[in-house]
Amino acid sequence: MKMFKLAVFDLDGTLVNSIFDLADAVNTALSEKGYPVHETDEYYFMVGNGAKKLCERALPEDRRTEEEIVSLQRRFSEVYAQNCLNKTRPYEGMPELVKRLREAGIMCAVASNKPDSFSGEIVAALFPEVRFDLVRGKRDGVPTKPQPQIVYNIAAELGADLAEAVFIGDSCVDVQTAHNAGLPCIGCVWGFRGEAELKANNCEYIAQTPDDIFRIIAGG
Repeated sequence: MKMFKLAVFDLDGTLVNSIFDLADAVNTALSEKGYPVHETDEYYFMVGNGAKKLCERALPEDRRTEEEIVSLQRRFSEVYAQNCLNKTRPYEGMPELVKRLREAGIMCAVASNKPDSFSGEIVAALFPEVRFDLVRGKRDGVPTKPQPQIVYNIAAELGADLAEAVFIGDSCVDVQTAHNAGLPCIGCVWGFRGEAELKANNCEYIAQTPDDIFRIIAGG
């Protein structure tokens, strides 16, 4: 089995379960503006394409103007900044997985559509014993996933060969990101979207547990 040398992880729904804090922050912003709120389960299908798209999807269809989307996103970001670690936790076994990969000599990076500052804060807080080689969230001037630029940037910064890289995620956005960057994808069934969506998007590998990821990447 091929051994990869760079593992690029999605964050939300892959490394951490952040759905409760995301839902709470958007609902708070919606409520303050007099809009109806959503059940937490509805947010599984709103997240994945960045904060602006999340806020657009959360608004009533007839209020999705650029001005209103930006306004909601601004308030969401303020609320989320103060509450992004209230309920967010790593998925079981993921800190141990990254530690094992690093010990096996495999570079590990994070590529998220979550704003860069939030991505770094959450990884630092929830993976204190794990050292990622690089953590990148949404940055100005870099298109969100599924555009592949964030993956290209990570590989270039780490001096890694994309031919020896693999992407790990939980949604169609992640599979598309991987394929747009010319990488295979490992799909995590415990994430926000589930196995059916991963398979429908031709995900090369399906992981039922973090141990499966290690076997696929390290061949052990």
